[in-house]
Amino acid sequence: MYSLARSRSPRASNVLLLKYARAGIAHYWRVENEKGPAIVHAFELEPTTGTYVGVGIFRERMKVSAPFPMDLDLTAIKARPSGE
Repeated sequence: MYSLARSRSPRASNVLLLKYARAGIAHYWRVENEKGPAIVHAFELEPTTGTYVGVGIFRERMKVSAPFPMDLDLTAIKARPSGE
């Protein structure tokens, strides 16, 4: 699992996503949980363009069938304490 850490510059994150796409990584999720409940942004690789497209933003529950069936209660995810 790779993390697009907050400390990365937007350019560095874009370069990393380009590397993911070139490697054929078909799905990625960006999880945000700074102050409050977790929010998951889901993306899929568009094979025609080789770029990622958003396929959903999930706030309380994430139910997806790809890349595998999953039903996740996002309200159960807690933020890490600062400094970890």
